[in-house]
Amino acid sequence: MLNTLQNPLALIGRILLALMFVLAGFSKIAGFDGTVGYIASGGLPAPALLAVLTIILEVGGGLAIVFGFQARWAALALAGFTLLASFTFHAFWKLPADQQMVQQLLFMKNISVVGGLLVLAAFGAGAISLDAKRSK
Repeated sequence: MLNTLQNPLALIGRILLALMFVLAGFSKIAGFDGTVGYIASGGLPAPALLAVLTIILEVGGGLAIVFGFQARWAALALAGFTLLASFTFHAFWKLPADQQMVQQLLFMKNISVVGGLLVLAAFGAGAISLDAKRSK
């Protein structure tokens, strides 16, 4: 039974995995100044440039995963980005014990998302994708 659902489940999984990035990218556009300030608060250089690059990666990479276009590369790029962002902005181990819980949850959520992205990079987007149509 699960074999017959493999391709629809892959499509639904891609959409759900990408939703976080697409919505985050659009929210960064709407709150661009706040995004720049948040990036600057992490001590990163050129926060406005990094905000623009982040938006491009989140929206572009997320949509690439939804449509299954170069999905493996998009998944790898988003996995690397998510891993770096997790260590930069959710470093719960640097906080006092009474402030760690929420940041630890966010960190572990991101690590789980990285895992999903790596599975997508390893196995591809599935038959319901532009990648599959292009390979025929």
